[in-house]
Amino acid sequence: LILLIGIFIMIAPVWMIFASSTHTSSIINMHGLQLFLGDSFYENYLRVLLYQGGFFKEITALKMFFNSFIMATGVALLSVVTSLMAAYALVYYRIKYATLLFWIIFITILVPLELRIFPTYSVMAELNLVNSYFGLIVPISASAIATLFFRQFYKTVPDEMLESAKLDGANTWRFFIDFLVPLSKTMIVAMLIFMFVFGYNQYLWPLLVTSSEQYWTVVMGLKMMSGSIVHRFAFVMMSMVPPILIIIILQKHFIKGVFQDK
Repeated sequence: LILLIGIFIMIAPVWMIFASSTHTSSIINMHGLQLFLGDSFYENYLRVLLYQGGFFKEITALKMFFNSFIMATGVALLSVVTSLMAAYALVYYRIKYATLLFWIIFITILVPLELRIFPTYSVMAELNLVNSYFGLIVPISASAIATLFFRQFYKTVPDEMLESAKLDGANTWRFFIDFLVPLSKTMIVAMLIFMFVFGYNQYLWPLLVTSSEQYWTVVMGLKMMSGSIVHRFAFVMMSMVPPILIIIILQKHFIKGVFQDK
């Protein structure tokens, strides 16, 4: 009963926004939010996808979804790759002060994005990477959280596996690719989901690094897109679809990756 009540509290506002987005603006203005579906679903959602919005009417919701997908996918892939390799080096290489280096990496979690955003922007501007997918993705693609998860997982891998790999003639690269990466599959999927949602939900960094509307993301569009209230509702509902689909499709891998049996 408690779970059902919690689900209702979370779902009810979302359902009301979705139901209202299928009505005309006049109905919403006259009667407020609706509980039942209307007959303007196709018209409202198609108009939102293809409507030329923004200050200079240069961007559509479809383009913003594409930009957000590219950014979120790039952030997820780069974060996982760099975290995998960083954790591998910290655990399996004889690096002086490896533990200290790890804690320096981990402490970066305490440094908020707002504190380092202007120095990061200055670097991107000097490299002429403003208004580019590269500028959107790379500065936020290093994840201390993912490095922590991979490091802790590698520490649970038996040392005998490394010894047997050496006996089979595997070098450090082959051991990483053929042994550790397959073992880390569920953890990799979990981190991909986590970092995809993180990249998809970014607002402040894309707002600063993009002056061209062609690089606007969905989260920026939630603030800047104009239109009637039903079209804004429709945009809100569509903005929720990509991360929800990713989580639903990869849910089992996500749970296995985060709560692995030790």
